[in-house]
Amino acid sequence: MRGFLASSSGVPPFTLRSIGAACAAVLTLTPAPPAFGSVPASGSGGAVPGSTRSLPLVPLSREGDPGAAPEQGLRRTGLGRFALLGVVWDDPGTELHGRVRVRTRSAATGKWTGWQDVEAHADHGADPGTAERSARRVRGATAPLWVGSSDGVEVRVRAEKAGSRGGRGALPSGLRLELVDPGRDAREAPAAGAPAGEPPRTALDTEAAIAASGANADIAAYGTTAIPALDRPATEKELTRLQGPSRGKPYIGARPKVVTRRGWGADESLRERGFVYTKKIKAAFVHHTASGNKYTCAQAPSVIRGIYRYHVKSMGWRDIGYNFLVDKCGTLYEGRAGGVAKPVLGAHTMGFNTDSMGVAVIGSHGTTQPPGAAVTAVARLAAWKLGLHGADPRAKTYLTSGGGNLYPKGKKVRLNVMSGHRDGYATECPGKRLYAKLGTVRTSAARYQGR
Repeated sequence: MRGFLASSSGVPPFTLRSIGAACAAVLTLTPAPPAFGSVPASGSGGAVPGSTRSLPLVPLSREGDPGAAPEQGLRRTGLGRFALLGVVWDDPGTELHGRVRVRTRSAATGKWTGWQDVEAHADHGADPGTAERSARRVRGATAPLWVGSSDGVEVRVRAEKAGSRGGRGALPSGLRLELVDPGRDAREAPAAGAPAGEPPRTALDTEAAIAASGANADIAAYGTTAIPALDRPATEKELTRLQGPSRGKPYIGARPKVVTRRGWGADESLRERGFVYTKKIKAAFVHHTASGNKYTCAQAPSVIRGIYRYHVKSMGWRDIGYNFLVDKCGTLYEGRAGGVAKPVLGAHTMGFNTDSMGVAVIGSHGTTQPPGAAVTAVARLAAWKLGLHGADPRAKTYLTSGGGNLYPKGKKVRLNVMSGHRDGYATECPGKRLYAKLGTVRTSAARYQGR
């Protein structure tokens, strides 16, 4: 058993020895998924919370207006709890040219919110031609929207009229509303006997959980919920241990604290098994999640669990698309599994996922200024992660396009080492306000590296 896991999951043998022989028995267990809206116990040995409900949209009649643009939607109440939603459709290569609006009913008060827009384009994704992008389960989708604890929803998806500003006059086929319950973490509803404020912890008795935690064993204790920060001298010593002595002065920022997947409560049974790596990290792409700003920092783990479930269960990706996320208070979180110090291949910037990493600020920053704490966290992360690969945050680099809507496949493109999503793909991401902060991020990250 130990040899199998070490070869298939990338977990060092010494890590698995510490788990004990009892793992051999529990690895074969397949617990039933929780019912939609249920709240299983968290805690280290409990079931992992969360669920997804998918509802097909229906045509909405528009009597007396035969020239109106196509519109689909639904209204449902009495649903189980959900807190994040989005709309998906069959073909990931088809764009939704139109407007998506929703309103939800609070599970706590029973009151309906006003109508709000959902970003119609989820512009992230795996590169064309890759196994992840070509999987038959992959779907087109809007960005996810965080709506808080809700039990009712009304959604309307209306196409642009044909000929209006390039409108196509049609909607994608197979439109469905995805309602995601990320589960309640310990700070929302502590399990009996659990200390208040304890972060959600997923079970460590499955092969996928063992592998995800073990992928960080080169820099952190097995099973940790947060990789601790180091000062710069300690980070330089760690760099030497990981890569050997440097020929010159190492330019690397102090390693920041990063909440692990176990720390934010990732259900490791959702993602595909194993990890996929790129060769090195030459560039970092900054994103926003476009999921709205109506969340508290205590809710950030729930938001991430919701995005993770939406990316995997609703959109059909192998794992959450981003390598890292950061909340409005500046807390950093591990994204796609495989080890925070390793070059994990993400699905964040279609065409430029190879030799890059993606970090997403949780929120929408087209018209809203990103919090200073979040901007600082992005800079500190970049100083450390890029420093592991000898990259200067102020410099330029060349990446080869894997194909997208801005550069054809095979084209070598000169980009900033610290780029925004829109630099590699035609999109509004990371939002006008966050994009304007990238100069500050580059300067700060270089300073943290000692340049």
